[in-house]
Amino acid sequence: MCTPHAPRRLFFVVLSALCSLVFVSALIVGEAPAHADKHVTVGGPFLLTAPDGRSVTDATYHGKWLLLFFGYTFCPDVCPTTLNEIAHALKALGPDAARLQAVFITVDPLRDTPEVMGKYTAAFDPRIVGLTGTPEQIAAVTQAYGAYSAPHKTGPGPDDYVVDHSTYIYIMDPDGKFVRGLDFDTPGDRIAKTLQKLMGRSEKLEM
Repeated sequence: MCTPHAPRRLFFVVLSALCSLVFVSALIVGEAPAHADKHVTVGGPFLLTAPDGRSVTDATYHGKWLLLFFGYTFCPDVCPTTLNEIAHALKALGPDAARLQAVFITVDPLRDTPEVMGKYTAAFDPRIVGLTGTPEQIAAVTQAYGAYSAPHKTGPGPDDYVVDHSTYIYIMDPDGKFVRGLDFDTPGDRIAKTLQKLMGRSEKLEM
C-alpha cells in the first residue's frame, strides 16, 4: 500500500525521508506563499524513458512548467487519486495547459515498463507523460527530487510486493527550478488555480 497515513508506514517514512529532510522542511503547502526557500535545491538532470521508447531528459521540457509526481501503476489508492486530480487540473486550465507538462515518474521500474506507463497515464489524460528507466536512473531522479520509495514483500512471488513512496506533487518553473509542492490530495481545481497564479506572476516578471 502507499497510503501515507497507515501506522506501519510511519517507520519507513521517517527512515527513508532522512535523505530528503531539507526538501520536506521547505515544502510549501496549503495557503502559504507560493515560493521555495532560495537555499533549497530540488530537481536536477535526469535521463529516463518515455512510453514511445525515446529518451527523455530534464532539458526535454525546458520552457514549460512541470507538474511532477512519483508513484507506480500498481499503487492501489494514492496514485490513481492524484493522477485523477492532475487530469482534472489540466482540463480546468483550458488553453493554459499547453504551457504545462504533467509527468508521472515510476518508483517501480521492474514492473512499470514504458508500455505499461503509457497505457496507465493515458487512462487519466493523454497529456500526462509516464516515465520509467533503469533502477539506477530511478534512484538518481528520486534522490534529485528528495523523493523516497521502499518496497515491501506481500507474498512469495516476484510480483508480490507493494511500494511505499512519498506523495508530494512538485511544481517546477520553465527553467527547471522548484517553485512549490502540493499534497497528493489537493483538489484539481485548486491545483489549476495555483498554477494559474504562478504562471501569471511569471508573466509579470518577464514584462
